[in-house]
Amino acid sequence: QVQLVESGGGLVQPGGSLRLSCAASRSIFSLNTMGWYRQAPGKQREWVASITTADTTNYADSVKGRFTISRDNTKNTVYLGMTSLKPEDTAVYYCNAPSIVNSVGPSRAYWGQGTQVTVSS
Repeated sequence: QVQLVESGGGLVQPGGSLRLSCAASRSIFSLNTMGWYRQAPGKQREWVASITTADTTNYADSVKGRFTISRDNTKNTVYLGMTSLKPEDTAVYYCNAPSIVNSVGPSRAYWGQGTQVTVSS
């Protein structure tokens, strides 16, 4: 069964840090590049970071230098470390496999519940 369970979000002040976790089903995690996405109010869901099975990483320009994506293959878990957070980072954060999202389309892909990140003073 497909599982994507995000956690670790919360309310932080600008400049603060958070670490998000995503527990994925082994069938998804072991075979795919994993990524983080976010959706802010009034905006489309956007891709923010990805990591391959060989630990190659890539980031959206908006988060480059501030966010760090990593994965633990023994736990089927992908992480997103976030530092120097800005109000514009406020969004619901989701994890997924970009190959699946890009193949079936974002509206048809399965998404977990997401985790809310709010950056505000």
